[in-house]
Amino acid sequence: MKYFFLFLFGSVLLSCNNSNGNASEELVTEEITFTKEGTLQIHKADSTTIPLDIEFAETDYETATGLMYRDAIEENQGMLFLFSSPSIHTFYMKNTEFPLDIIYITADKKIATIAADAKPFNEESLSSEVPVQYVLEVNGGLAKTWNVKVGDSISWARNK
Repeated sequence: MKYFFLFLFGSVLLSCNNSNGNASEELVTEEITFTKEGTLQIHKADSTTIPLDIEFAETDYETATGLMYRDAIEENQGMLFLFSSPSIHTFYMKNTEFPLDIIYITADKKIATIAADAKPFNEESLSSEVPVQYVLEVNGGLAKTWNVKVGDSISWARNK
């Protein structure tokens, strides 16, 4: 019986090693790149529009991950989070490598609040403060550059 346990323990140790016996081999990860899934327009009070290419965050995984683990997105790109019903939502910047403007949008597609220039890797909760159904993330500082205001609206279309 003693030999059986020694054999079992040795087998477990061997199976924990990789095929060449080097347990410290480096793990290679793939870069996450932007995939255009649709277009979005921000409609401003002065009748101008700001066009964006967007990715959608709809699944639990996409919603939880968002723009984490990416180096950057282009100025004309963003991520639109689609929730099934209005609620107060909070976001944070854990594992997000670049600043973001987090734009909270009501069920009728009006901008409700903006968390401007959220800091990379910050785990502080950034609340929508009011019930929202959509959240748009763009590069930090763009809401100010574009003069996006509470009350402006959005529309979007999916790629065919």
